[in-house]
Amino acid sequence: MDLDLKVVSKEINEILWRNHKTLSTAESCTSGRIASVITAVPGASHYFKGGVVSYANEVKTNLLGVDAQVIEEQTPVCEEVARQMVKGALRVFDTDYAVSVTGFAGPGGVENGKNAVLVGTIWIAVGNSERVETVMLEEDNGRDKNLASATSTAMHMLLDFLKADLGTEEEEA
Repeated sequence: MDLDLKVVSKEINEILWRNHKTLSTAESCTSGRIASVITAVPGASHYFKGGVVSYANEVKTNLLGVDAQVIEEQTPVCEEVARQMVKGALRVFDTDYAVSVTGFAGPGGVENGKNAVLVGTIWIAVGNSERVETVMLEEDNGRDKNLASATSTAMHMLLDFLKADLGTEEEEA
């Protein structure tokens, strides 16, 4: 894990620990990389309840409750699926916060009628029971770099979301 991710993960750890909040993940293309970065920091067991790798659409629908019609009409790589994956993780793990990722890291994308999804298209969502924020990455730098970028972006989004929602220690002083 690079130094930047270690620092971000430690900050997430401190915010969640201090506020007695919990976290879960729902990952498709990143296949557990986000959960791995989170749990690499000592103390993660106090706030990280778990994660699901929902690589197959049936896992997204059957376990996380993602609407199959949304997947059929918009593909599994869309903003709404990322949002529903966050909501599903919040429900399945009974956590305060969740992060999700769904995308095509490469080398192949998908054609779904009018909804072609290009390689490098990755949707990331972070949220709680009240709101969900999303971002789309759409640059293809090869599979490994696409996955590294998605993991880093998700961690930074989560940190920013937590700071906005819970504040930082500096603000409390």
